[in-house]
Amino acid sequence: MAKTQTTASAAAINLSYEDALGELDRLVAAMEAGQLPLDRLLESYKRGAELLTFCRTRLEAVEQQVKVLEDGQLKPLAPQA
Repeated sequence: MAKTQTTASAAAINLSYEDALGELDRLVAAMEAGQLPLDRLLESYKRGAELLTFCRTRLEAVEQQVKVLEDGQLKPLAPQA
């Protein structure tokens, strides 16, 4: 699995989270349209998997950093209901 994360990081290193998510949305829309040739569909699937891994990794990193001060102690931010 480390290879997948390294590949995703290398492929998306020049992208912001928002850019990666936008590209992922476009890939999914193109794939769902059903008009891609088989080779292009496979390439899109692989790129989408890389972008998804990159986005998940970024989200996990940000979640770890987001904290609130409560009763003098840093605690993780509680998810909204």
